[in-house]
Amino acid sequence: MSCLGCDLANAKMPVHTVYEDELVRCFLDIDPFNEGHTLILLKRHVRELIELTHQETLAVMNAAKLISEKLNTCLKPDGITINQNGGKFSDLTHFHMHVIPRYENDGFTWSESTIQDGAHKRLAETADKLHGV
Repeated sequence: MSCLGCDLANAKMPVHTVYEDELVRCFLDIDPFNEGHTLILLKRHVRELIELTHQETLAVMNAAKLISEKLNTCLKPDGITINQNGGKFSDLTHFHMHVIPRYENDGFTWSESTIQDGAHKRLAETADKLHGV
């Protein structure tokens, strides 16, 4: 089975790599939100965060920290946003994480919740559900 994420992560396609180790490849996003927008991909085919091994989870988070440090040093952003989309919200069929340098008034938005009023009243119930799993 062909996987674009696997091809990118394993350099079977040209990418602009900014960091790599035995488990991950980090490269510049081809359609960046801001200059320096970096993707972290596992070299092993994994679709969802919950499929990562403990070692892979550490490698991804270490890469996110390292990339954030590089972006802060080189580009001096006002902040960094780290994002991972799963399920049908992922535009690849391969786990990846975005590390995005942010600037005041850069247009990046986080939409408000669409949950109806009263959701805050269910916080304890939701916490109990999650705690019981």
